Amino acid sequence: MASKQWVFVGTVVAGLAIGAFALVKFGPQIAGVEVGAHAPDFRAVDLKHGDTVSLYQKYRGNVTLVNIWATYCIPCRTEMPAMEAVYQRLGPKGFRIAAVSIDDGSPDDVRAFGREYKLTFDLLQDAKGDIKQSYLITGIPESFLLDKDGVIVRKVIQAHPWNSPENQRIIEQLLAN
Repeated sequence: MASKQWVFVGTVVAGLAIGAFALVKFGPQIAGVEVGAHAPDFRAVDLKHGDTVSLYQKYRGNVTLVNIWATYCIPCRTEMPAMEAVYQRLGPKGFRIAAVSIDDGSPDDVRAFGREYKLTFDLLQDAKGDIKQSYLITGIPESFLLDKDGVIVRKVIQAHPWNSPENQRIIEQLLAN
């Protein structure tokens, strides 16, 4: 009787091992959202017009900074003036910013934040937070600088001085290509 139990246990263990191997070998691969990868598409509400837009639809062909943030995030508040400054300088040359709020509250709260900080770049809202999974973000703010082909050329996990001379030089080089 004991030998039948061991045969059963051995069969179960072997089945699990074969299943695990097959999953690793043939299962879906999770593509990293890293420098050199194409940025995942996402859908969010454009708070200026109230329309749902996608990254590919609205920003294709532009150098774009995708910034994932929230109104309650203190580092996000620190970063926004630098983003506005670089946008004022390079927006006329074709630079775009898609600032995607993950606030689950009213769009009016996000719009009020934009007015408070005098933001003129695109404010979007993803109240469901789907972009968090698409971009595999680990915290906020998290930003992705994309070239005109939608390839990530810079990824920053924290507030960042986007208006620094180095960042402006990088963006200008991307705009020139």
